[in-house]
Amino acid sequence: MDRMIQPPLVDTTACLCRVDAGLKTVAGAKRYVPGSRLCLQPDIKPSIHPTRSKPTHGNRSRNQSPLLPGLPDDLAIACLIRVPRVEHRKLRLVCKRWCRLLSGNFFYSLRKSLGIAEEWIYVIKRDRDGKISWHAFDPIYQLWQPLPPVPKEYSEALGFGCAVLSGCHLYLFGGKDPLKGSMRRVIFYSARTNKWHRAPDMLRRRHFFGSCVINNCLYVAGGENGGVHRSLRSAEVYDPNKNRWTFIAEMSTAMVPFIGVVYEGKWFLKGLGSHRQVLSEVYRPETDSWYPVYDGMVSGWRNPSASLNGHLYALDCKDGCKLRVYDEVTDSWSKHIDSKTHLGNSRALEAAALVPLSGKLGIIRNNMSISLVDVSKSDGLRGASAEHLWETISGKGQFKTLVTNLWSSIAGRNRLKSHIVHCQVLQA
Repeated sequence: MDRMIQPPLVDTTACLCRVDAGLKTVAGAKRYVPGSRLCLQPDIKPSIHPTRSKPTHGNRSRNQSPLLPGLPDDLAIACLIRVPRVEHRKLRLVCKRWCRLLSGNFFYSLRKSLGIAEEWIYVIKRDRDGKISWHAFDPIYQLWQPLPPVPKEYSEALGFGCAVLSGCHLYLFGGKDPLKGSMRRVIFYSARTNKWHRAPDMLRRRHFFGSCVINNCLYVAGGENGGVHRSLRSAEVYDPNKNRWTFIAEMSTAMVPFIGVVYEGKWFLKGLGSHRQVLSEVYRPETDSWYPVYDGMVSGWRNPSASLNGHLYALDCKDGCKLRVYDEVTDSWSKHIDSKTHLGNSRALEAAALVPLSGKLGIIRNNMSISLVDVSKSDGLRGASAEHLWETISGKGQFKTLVTNLWSSIAGRNRLKSHIVHCQVLQA
C-alpha cells in the first residue's frame, strides 16, 4: 500500500462528529475525518473530571510507532475494531495511541457502520439508604462490567430523567436534590469514552416528569417544581446537533407522569393531574401539539412498556413473565405472550424495566435477573406455543446480587429494599 491512513486522534469530548454517518470502509473514512475536529457540539464541557492535556507537536504523527508492528494503520484498525467490547478497557491500557483511538468517535463509528457494535444493558439502582449506583451488563459474555461512579449531584437525587441519544450517550437530567430542591442540571455518560460530561441545563427546574427520545431529540414535559402541589404544564426539547434546549407547546393540563412511551412517532403520557385525577395525553412532534387521549390503548396501558418494530408491548404481571401486546385493529390489549413460568410477587423479583435489545425485548427485575423474549417470532403464537420464545440470561454478577439481596433482607426487613429506577441500552 503506497500510503498509510493515519487514524485521527479524536479527543475525549463526546461530540457528534461527521464521522458518525455513512462510513462503509476504513479507507473511505478519511474524507469524513479531515485534520481538524468537526464537531456539532463545540460548547459542551469536555468532561466533568477533565484530565490535563499535554502540548502536541506537528511532526509527532510522522514519527509515532504503528498501531500494530508490521501492519499499516488501516489494517491494524480493521483488526482492532473487531475485538469484543468486553476487552476494550484492557486495550486502552496498552499504549497512548490505542487509548486515544478507543476513546474517540472514529473507532466506534466504524464498528457501528460495519454492524459489529455491541449493546450493553445499563441499570441505575437506588439502595435502601437512598444512594444511587449503576451497573452495566454484557449480554453476549454475560458479565457485569465496572463503571465510573455516578456524579455527586445525582448520588441521592429523586425523580430525575434518563434517556439515550445517538445510541451511546446516556443522559441524566432534572430531578430533586435532597437539599437544593428541583434541578435543571443535565449530564451524560459516553459509552465510547467511559466518562461523564456536562450538557446545557434545562430551561425549567423539574422533577418526577416525563421524558422520551424522538428523532434523536430529548423531550421532557410536566412534573413538579418546588412542591407537591406545583405541577407543571411546560415542555421542552433538547437537540444535540444545536446543543440547546427550546420550549415546545405546553400540555393541555398540568401533569405528573408515571408512564410514557413513543408509539408510531407520537409520545403518549399518562399521569396524575393537580387534583390527583388520572390524565392521558399524546404529543405530535410534527404539529407541536398536545391532545387528550382516551382510547383502548391508554385505558389498558400498564408500566413498564416498550415499542419495538411497530408493535407496543407492556408487562402483564409483577415479575414480568407475561407480556401484553396492543392490537391496533381492535384497539385492545387482547394478545399475550406467556412464559408459563412465574417467579413470584416479591419486590426483589418485580420487573422494573422493559427495553429493546438486539431485536428482542429484555425484562430486567430488581434482583438484576434478566429475561429475553424473541417477540419477532410471536406472530400467531398463543399460550404454551410461545414458551420457547423466552430465555433467561445468567451472568456471574447475579451471584453477588443474590448475596447482596439476602444480606439486605437480614439487615433490615422493614426498610425499603434496593430497586431499579432506570434502565437503558447503550451501543459501542
